[in-house]
Amino acid sequence: MSLTLVIGNKNYSSWSLRAWLAMELTGSPYDEVRIPLYQADSHTRLLGYSPTAKVPVLQSEDGTVWDSLAIAEYLAERFPEAHLWPFGQAARAMARSVCAEMHSGFVPLRSHMPMDMKRNQALAEVPDEVAEDIRRICAIWAECRARFGQDGPFLFGHASIVDAFYAPVASRLRSYAVELPADAAAYVDTIYRWPAFQRWYQAALQETEIIE
Repeated sequence: MSLTLVIGNKNYSSWSLRAWLAMELTGSPYDEVRIPLYQADSHTRLLGYSPTAKVPVLQSEDGTVWDSLAIAEYLAERFPEAHLWPFGQAARAMARSVCAEMHSGFVPLRSHMPMDMKRNQALAEVPDEVAEDIRRICAIWAECRARFGQDGPFLFGHASIVDAFYAPVASRLRSYAVELPADAAAYVDTIYRWPAFQRWYQAALQETEIIE
């Protein structure tokens, strides 16, 4: 089996992080191609891998998969023994719902708090729509933990696609020094203790590209 995951900057590319963590959850070997974004040749280089010239992209003998959620679903089907989705029909239904909400929502948070793992500074003022996004995210985390998180520290007990999708949010909340309820703060700590996330985080800190 030959898999190649194409990603952007580890410091900035939240969607790349989601697919990368999902790939790590499989435990399968793969090749990683990192293409710095917002450079003069970025678009041309990305077109060599993806029809949309965006990251992440997964290449396999089955063809190209070029969306983070599609990549996660493909990996879950290809590696069923890795249990990338939670156990149980009800848990999987909720997991897919909150992943879809993350995939299509929270635009104010994305706009005002772009991922920057090197940052450690609060916004001078948090817009109301961003505060509402943060409240909703904390509510999602609390409900997932209450209903399905009894068997471990992640949202559904064991690390899953859901944690891969919300890890960049946890990163934002720490980078922008957001004050959180105790249970949400504990989940952010869980993400930062996750060995796979730590490997990405340490690599992000070593990057030299700067997006103006």
